[in-house]
Amino acid sequence: MKHLKKSVLILLAMIFALGMIMTGCGSSDAGDASAASDAGSAAAVSDEDAAAAVDELIAAIQVQEYTEDTEAQCKAAKEAWDALTDAQKELVEEGDYFARDTGDASADDPLNQDEIGEKELLVVSFGTSFNDSRVKDIGGVEKALQAAYPDWSVRRAFTAQIIINHIWARDGEVIDNVDQALQRAVDNGVKQLVIQPTHLMHGAEYDELMASVDQYKDKFESVEVAEPLLGEVGADASAINADKEAAAKAVVAEAVKVGGFDSLEAMDKDGTALVLMGHGTSHEANVTYSQMQEQMKQLGYKNVFIGTVEGIPAETALPEVKKAVEAAGYTKVIIRPLMVVAGDHANNDMAADEEGTWYYGFVNGGEFEVEGADQPVDIGAGFGADNVTCQIEGLGRIADIEKMYVEHAGAVIK
Repeated sequence: MKHLKKSVLILLAMIFALGMIMTGCGSSDAGDASAASDAGSAAAVSDEDAAAAVDELIAAIQVQEYTEDTEAQCKAAKEAWDALTDAQKELVEEGDYFARDTGDASADDPLNQDEIGEKELLVVSFGTSFNDSRVKDIGGVEKALQAAYPDWSVRRAFTAQIIINHIWARDGEVIDNVDQALQRAVDNGVKQLVIQPTHLMHGAEYDELMASVDQYKDKFESVEVAEPLLGEVGADASAINADKEAAAKAVVAEAVKVGGFDSLEAMDKDGTALVLMGHGTSHEANVTYSQMQEQMKQLGYKNVFIGTVEGIPAETALPEVKKAVEAAGYTKVIIRPLMVVAGDHANNDMAADEEGTWYYGFVNGGEFEVEGADQPVDIGAGFGADNVTCQIEGLGRIADIEKMYVEHAGAVIK
């Protein structure tokens, strides 16, 4: 809190300095000495200190817990950023937090309206601060559900407060967290509540959702939670199911189409592998990624490989995936997220042309840092920039994936 108070003081000094600059030319001779003294004190705030103050204000809202101070903190961070000069903004380490263009936030509907009625379909997502992806991927699922069930009011909740805060501070768009959405439902007199998670699996986010739902379930006549995208996890890597098959077919078909191929077989003959990069998790549900690789095998998709950002399970780490691609004889790669949204991981960990990303690793080879490893892993030679392509598109915008969510919700709607 001491650091945060210092940041606020620096911000106030900056604003005061700007005020002196704007009014100083019109000050009387009698006030010149005082004005000069005050301006000198304000000027003592260096560009570096001003930038550091904004970094501290950003850090204060990069948290998962919502408090009574969250709204004020989001507002303070944005005001501090706006008060900086262009030169000072260049010094902010987390400058992309506000400066990066991720699309038009006004195109997104936060679905936090009241007047819900007695039947609510609450769509719960991890969330993304990438505006275009939020509209196309999360919004795509929400719109499909509303179209399928017009008698139900579709509303939204995100499980990631850190993302909610980012959108709130940068764009002024307010999205409910799960507790807020559930309380909104109670306050609006909802009787039948159906919750559709957009999560891939029964993982940590799903568990946290269920814990929140347990606190509210007695406040409704009925509460039903539909299956996440890939359905039940299963005991081991061989436990595939109809949901995993449907999702595999949908994402592969979309990748083939976007890649400009007539079929997956044509992609195979071209020497091109499809790498689907998921998030990865230390939760026991991480076997889902192994199951998806098994599902690809069962479907005869020999040139499709499953990886994860976190490299959990171990065979999904980039060094292992690259090795498998090379061993199978492929010389070209298309990388696409196995995630509902094309957000931070898709844009930064997958597609960015900088050391440490999947694109960079496949293009350039060399050493790659694997999470949890003591030292970087040598992944050999790269494929070259002409042979590696990224498709930055989430699962949520694929019509057949949206259809799966509609079916999952329909299975529990009464």
